[in-house]
Amino acid sequence: MLFYDVKTVEETKQIMKDTVFPIRDIISVSLDEAFGYIVAEDIVAKENVPSFARSTVDGYAVCAKDTFGSSESMPSFLTITHEIQMGEEVTIPLHRGEAMYIPTGGMVPTGCDSIIMVEHCENIDGLLNTYKQVALGENIISVGEDVKETDIIIQKGSRIRAQELGILGAVGTRFVSVYRKVKVGYLSSGDEIMPYNTKHLQIGQVRDINALTITALTKEWGADVIYGGIVSDNYESFFSKAKELFDQVDLLVLSGGSSVGTKDYTTDVIQALGSPGVLVNGVSVKPGKPTIFGVAHKKPVLGLPGHPASAVIIYKLFGQLLLQRLNGSRERELPTEIKATITQNLPSSPGRSDYIRVRLEKQEEKWIAYPVLGKSGLISTLVDSDGVVEIPSEKEGITEGEVASVYLFR
Repeated sequence: MLFYDVKTVEETKQIMKDTVFPIRDIISVSLDEAFGYIVAEDIVAKENVPSFARSTVDGYAVCAKDTFGSSESMPSFLTITHEIQMGEEVTIPLHRGEAMYIPTGGMVPTGCDSIIMVEHCENIDGLLNTYKQVALGENIISVGEDVKETDIIIQKGSRIRAQELGILGAVGTRFVSVYRKVKVGYLSSGDEIMPYNTKHLQIGQVRDINALTITALTKEWGADVIYGGIVSDNYESFFSKAKELFDQVDLLVLSGGSSVGTKDYTTDVIQALGSPGVLVNGVSVKPGKPTIFGVAHKKPVLGLPGHPASAVIIYKLFGQLLLQRLNGSRERELPTEIKATITQNLPSSPGRSDYIRVRLEKQEEKWIAYPVLGKSGLISTLVDSDGVVEIPSEKEGITEGEVASVYLFR
């Protein structure tokens, strides 16, 4: 059994970045199946959006010059020559002194350079009274103003969200080249662990809620999950099941069996799976010190603490990073935190990063963070929390009234 050689959070993340690389298996999926996938190549628009100039309002197509000087006391007068219908290809040109009714999204006729809103004019027996002047191009979206043909509309490495689906649909995309989804294998260990749907527990037994939380987070981050079940505290059984799961997945996650007890075999199992083996055996973080990370045959293995709350925090800290590395997504540092005032002193040991769960309330336009204290294994503290406040390893704590960063659970 390997003894702890504790790394910092930063060191652990760097080791993961240095040893875990994207899976380059490219597949083609139809647009209605593409949500959540990572784009495998830059996507170039093959047509303009819109492909025709169209109105952004219900109103009248006019020449801007014909409205100059218009006011309620002195309107301009234009002859209404046509009523444009939605979906109509307008072939009738607009001439000076004329107007055509046009709905929102309607095709702008040749000769028109602006749209006056219905609120600012009045149709009196075919004669349009304009009570406001409009500027050149007002209320018109021109050809290609949204998307120009040959524009890169989605960059390689982007995750396809609802908005990406929208723009892909707008340019007529039917199929998208994407990286296949990462497969994550999850395995729990421990003689005391029972399936989460066990109705009655014996004394000393606990339900495997990590199977729910870790697999849910994995799916939330866009990966597929294979649940390997629960294995007893027996090396042969543990290794056999871990190896079977390891061969099917891109990332193996093991929960439990990573502390210093005599029946904790995670390090031995990772070593036996292949070279180089264990790279991190313990992280200077609370909760979650007994975190293990290794690589076997270029495939990452993450050992989580067994305590449910610790497992969730560590998986959010490192699991998401591993999935980003594997799925080829661009690493964009988007805000996932807010600044909040801490309501009590929070001591910390120098040299170790602490993550304290907090509940947030907004008071007079400021966020207030109330620490949710409890032992690291309590899942109820996570339910009661909105996020965690980080006490960096170089600090000895946070004082009451100090403003600190809160990383949100979302």
